[in-house]
Amino acid sequence: MPQPHRPTRPALPARSARPSQRAPRPGGPAGSRAGGKRPADRPRWGVRLAAGLSVLVLGSGALGHAVMTGLDTGIQRVDPFKDMKNRPQAGHGVNFLLVGTDGRDKITAEEKREYRLGGAPCHCTDTVMLVHLSADRARASVVSLPRDSFVELPAHVDGSSGKPHGAHPVKLNAAYAEGGPQLTVRTVESMTRVKIDHYLEVDFTSFMKTVDAMGGVEICTAKTMKDPSTGLDLLPGTHRLSGGQALQYVRSRHVDGASDLGRMQRQQRFIAALIKQATGGGVLLNPVKFKQVSSTLLGSVRADRGFGSEQMLALGQAMRDFTPSSSEFASVPVGNPSFPVKGIGSTVKWDEAKAAKLFQALRDDRPLSPAPAPGKPVRRQPAVPVDVPPGQVRVQVENGTRIDGLGTRVDSALRATGFDTTRAPGNGASRDVKRTVITYDPRWDRSARTVSTALPGSEMRAVRGQGRTVVVIAGADYRKVVTVRAEDPYQGEFGVVTGDQVVCGGS
Repeated sequence: MPQPHRPTRPALPARSARPSQRAPRPGGPAGSRAGGKRPADRPRWGVRLAAGLSVLVLGSGALGHAVMTGLDTGIQRVDPFKDMKNRPQAGHGVNFLLVGTDGRDKITAEEKREYRLGGAPCHCTDTVMLVHLSADRARASVVSLPRDSFVELPAHVDGSSGKPHGAHPVKLNAAYAEGGPQLTVRTVESMTRVKIDHYLEVDFTSFMKTVDAMGGVEICTAKTMKDPSTGLDLLPGTHRLSGGQALQYVRSRHVDGASDLGRMQRQQRFIAALIKQATGGGVLLNPVKFKQVSSTLLGSVRADRGFGSEQMLALGQAMRDFTPSSSEFASVPVGNPSFPVKGIGSTVKWDEAKAAKLFQALRDDRPLSPAPAPGKPVRRQPAVPVDVPPGQVRVQVENGTRIDGLGTRVDSALRATGFDTTRAPGNGASRDVKRTVITYDPRWDRSARTVSTALPGSEMRAVRGQGRTVVVIAGADYRKVVTVRAEDPYQGEFGVVTGDQVVCGGS
């Protein structure tokens, strides 16, 4: 039997009083139809609802006690920490375990048809996320734990049958099925050695209404997204998604070859967009709007007894300036995405060494994203999302005019935004080009579209047999290169992306 994930490092000892026990610091927060769905395509709705709840947690303080009063009444209480022993040491910051459970049994028949939510609900977690709020309340780190992760459940009593079980290997989502919230918390703490401070459990029944109450959420896509299983049908560009469309967007896994990885990336973009909408769309500063959104969402929440409106208010008061750039998203580093286990099936096996470093960073209250080079400020400028990362596009620039140095200027500007230019611009066959021309081999049309996005107004011409290098013939109309970024700009050891990198218009 292969060995399941086990922590490789002990938790850090407590170094100071927990932030959640201190007084809050002043200053800063946080037309398609859905399609059919196979059992394997259960919606990862927990990410969206967990994100919405995180937003409300981060921003509620701006409204004051008067508005918060009474919101606790909609929260169903659970006791996930009852009789727990040998827990990890507390570190700095506050850790939330956000889980999503299947709630399609609460969806109306009409909604099931419209958004293709067929199939029977399961008593299991569809999404598990660990959210760390830094001690200074300036950063939120969201780590997705794959539901199919290969783990070992601690010894426990089965919640359904009442039979005692010894420790045994399963997929992570089975922890909830066998032992509910308590076993889920025990399992995650055992895997990560990160102490959980608060447990929040949601289902997707209120997701669409919550998004609609916020006025929709703006999403950008660099390519057509069409998934017959969910009904998602988006053209390239910017879209304000309603609740139903948002559900389609985050459920879809057949829009590209990335499957669950691609769906995870879209879910992270949605979370970032939801944070941007909540912090910049007036939700947090409008008491009526805030209470409407809060009540809609909290109506389906289950939480530990220590989490309520007072905790939301304290966090919000310390995080009024929270923005998408304050958030970072990662998933557990994977060593083998299809690790076969007898009696269990295909599981996701973590890269234990990298996972240990990631969770150590959370215990140390350190950011997961790469630190900027010394003396170089972080550059945040609006950028247009593109399908192919500019660093993967080889470009040859030619000067199609009699303007001295134009080819060098265009080459330098394209290289500055990330393109792999030849650094050897030449002169074009014609020196009277009025409109910039991009020639490309049809086999590399996606790369050419990335270049075209950086040079708005340019003309694209297909040239069979040209090869992978895209040729830019600079015309008299050239003014500047528009900054572009990969639609999923993962970076660093843990594949981290910050919220401002994936929302529309950059930061």
